[in-house]
Amino acid sequence: MRYLPLTQPDREAMLGVIGAKSIDDLFVDVPESAVLDGPIPGLPMHASELAVERHMTKLAAKNLAAGAAPFFLGAGAYRHHVPASVDHIIQRGEFLTAYTPYQPEIAQGTLQMMFEFQSQIARLLGCDVANASMYDGSTACWEAITMARRVTKRGKAILSGGLHPHYVSVAETMAKFTGDQLVTALPTLSPTPDTDDLIARIDDDTSCVVVQYPDILGRIADLSKLAEAAHAKKALLVAVVTEPVALGAIKAPGEMGADIVVGEGQSLGVGLQFGGPYVGLFACSEKLVRQMPGRLCGETVDAEGKRGYVLTLSTREQHIRREKATSNICTSSVLCALAMSVHMTLLGEKGLRQLAAINHATASAAADRLAQVPGVELVTPTFFNEFTLKLSKEARPVVRTLADQGILAGVSLGRLYPGADDLANGLIVAVTETTTSEDVETLASALQEVLA
Repeated sequence: MRYLPLTQPDREAMLGVIGAKSIDDLFVDVPESAVLDGPIPGLPMHASELAVERHMTKLAAKNLAAGAAPFFLGAGAYRHHVPASVDHIIQRGEFLTAYTPYQPEIAQGTLQMMFEFQSQIARLLGCDVANASMYDGSTACWEAITMARRVTKRGKAILSGGLHPHYVSVAETMAKFTGDQLVTALPTLSPTPDTDDLIARIDDDTSCVVVQYPDILGRIADLSKLAEAAHAKKALLVAVVTEPVALGAIKAPGEMGADIVVGEGQSLGVGLQFGGPYVGLFACSEKLVRQMPGRLCGETVDAEGKRGYVLTLSTREQHIRREKATSNICTSSVLCALAMSVHMTLLGEKGLRQLAAINHATASAAADRLAQVPGVELVTPTFFNEFTLKLSKEARPVVRTLADQGILAGVSLGRLYPGADDLANGLIVAVTETTTSEDVETLASALQEVLA
């Protein structure tokens, strides 16, 4: 490895300290059949920087950029306009290079940003307190489930059929190691969420009920009834928000009784970025704050009475709590959280509500137009900026055909739920302020042709 500065005497000295004769001794547990005896077949050998740049440029040219085509993809990641000032601000050196603020006396800018972010998220989600962000929405959802187990001392979580299947998949993976019992279900192409079914499933062993708002099909439920039913059994209600712009138009989950509200903040300030990095949101009621994962920034005064910021709660293993930590999460996507906070600050409350109104109006007009296409049925009569259509044909090949025509028509339910035949014709369509009437007309005309 020519990039490593170690000399052979350096290596021999290190091997001597750990009692190994050679580097090969460090890999004795690797099966011989798994040890390479030469280059990996099919993998090109090293090339010059110029050659690699040319090759990667050719590969990148095969991508269809979101802004280069009619774009209707959603299902957890959304295309919104991000002001250029957001990127300018987050690239300032004091933000871009800042690391975990262990020393508050030299990290006041980062800490203040985290405090402001927490304040914005708490208000947005309708909760008492929010932490300084997490990895992304799916892992924040799992952290909420484990937090509910700590609070209730129970190990059964009921997951709505309307919860994003990728979030469900993350929870199922993690539950293998914790022993949590997850009660899951598939969505149905029904115009109403599965609230009544969830209520019927709550029992004395339930730690929490997890519901997405709006859900994977775009449906919006009144969470008050569900919260009452969960609390009657001393269980918690966890609400998952994947499209925070919606909260500029609809009631916040915390205001309807949700104990923990988590979500994905990508919509505000963070581009699609091929799926990441994104930013996880996590908020809860004040009485649960000491069981919250991650870290919490607080405002205080110094010895001279001047305002200052510190890490108030850091209940994660990266700090001093170790085995007493509520989570082993080791980062909090602070740069993405900053981008989200900057975007929200630029919008303000009035701007966010206006943005939400534009999203809803544009989506409503698009739904009305697409429902006029023969072979297209609108499944979700009530929605924010995302709705589900039922096509007369299987949606997955339709999406592929339209993609070949340069139209990103949406996310097929067959892709999210392979093998679920009753969902195969479902198509999730997202419409934001970036969608034009020409885009909608292009999609409608193409759908009419492919469904004929």
